[in-house]
Amino acid sequence: MGETFQVRPTADAATLLGEGKVQELKELAEATEADVLIVDNDLSPTQQRNLEAAVGIKVIDRTQLILDIFARRARTSEGRLQVELAQLKYLLPRLSGQGIKLSRQGGGIGTLGPGETKLETDRRRIATRIKKLENDLERVRTGRSLHRHKRDALPIPTVSLAGYTNAGKSTLFNRLTSAGVLADARMFATLDPTVRAITLPSRRRILLSDTVGFVRNLPTTLIEAFRATLEEVAEAALILHVVDISAENAGTHAIEVFRVLNEIGASSTPQILVLNKCDRMESEERDSAVLGARLLADARQAMVAPAVLVSGLTGEGLSRLFDEIDAVVPFDAVERVRFRIPMRDGASIALLHECGRVCKEDYHGNVCEIEVEAPESLRRRLKRYLTRNSTGPVENSVHN
Repeated sequence: MGETFQVRPTADAATLLGEGKVQELKELAEATEADVLIVDNDLSPTQQRNLEAAVGIKVIDRTQLILDIFARRARTSEGRLQVELAQLKYLLPRLSGQGIKLSRQGGGIGTLGPGETKLETDRRRIATRIKKLENDLERVRTGRSLHRHKRDALPIPTVSLAGYTNAGKSTLFNRLTSAGVLADARMFATLDPTVRAITLPSRRRILLSDTVGFVRNLPTTLIEAFRATLEEVAEAALILHVVDISAENAGTHAIEVFRVLNEIGASSTPQILVLNKCDRMESEERDSAVLGARLLADARQAMVAPAVLVSGLTGEGLSRLFDEIDAVVPFDAVERVRFRIPMRDGASIALLHECGRVCKEDYHGNVCEIEVEAPESLRRRLKRYLTRNSTGPVENSVHN
């Protein structure tokens, strides 16, 4: 219905804004018949109450707005737990009593008087609920850690998509994996992480995960609540930093992503700058090296990262992106080896065809002898069928 801003040397302790600006907001709300005032700052409980009293309508700050959006987007039980925990931690200091009329008296001798107030009861209930949610999320975190350890035993490298909200991560994820996850222009349309396996041109398999989008001044309560989810990014072998290169403030968005990655301990993880939405750019502007260098300069980031120009919508540049992933993902050495696999274990034979490069295949009775260029992870998985006469490392491999 309308917007305004104020430049002040210091924030007003009582209302954040000056007295004249508060009166102006009250008149604007009455003229437009607005029912909510959204402040793009974090408000203290006192500032929020004073503004509501002065303006006469509901007041919410930046953190509460983001929490409300997250609550609408959460679909899985884990996502709901994370959002509820963040909301309760935000709500706890904002509880306010309504006087002695809300007191609760107990029965028995020595209980006359005001007793326990409803405010104290609510605080105790919220604190108890927060403790339970933290315990539940710790179990989720432990479960995720166990899943990661199982994946590391194969090993299948994990590659995580990270970026500012609405940078096109889910569209790109669908283009790479055909997963069909929700891709929407709304902020935080993807809240719950999704993981899919894909095969690179070198026949290596990786796990690609789509994560929640970052945003400027992401509330600390959300970073704490989504720690289990963000650990998937921190533990990844490679981060695909997706940037909407068509946005005017792409550099600012990149700064925020670099900052959050640093907060969760992922700043040293290898990254590829994925300059998305290149279909919106003119042909003469499409130089990934120049755009990547400019973006890193704007973000004041000195890291050396390959930049790839892609379009998640049209599929342009994906072959180059696959090549870069192949070059950066930790090396899984390929050797040419022989397996002797019983015919009854058709799943292992199919796995060699799927994840390796079959060079020769013979059948002798109930045994299949197969010679294949196989990565180390596959050899480790089927080591019980390996013969002793391995032919050694593969030279001139796509990995070398």
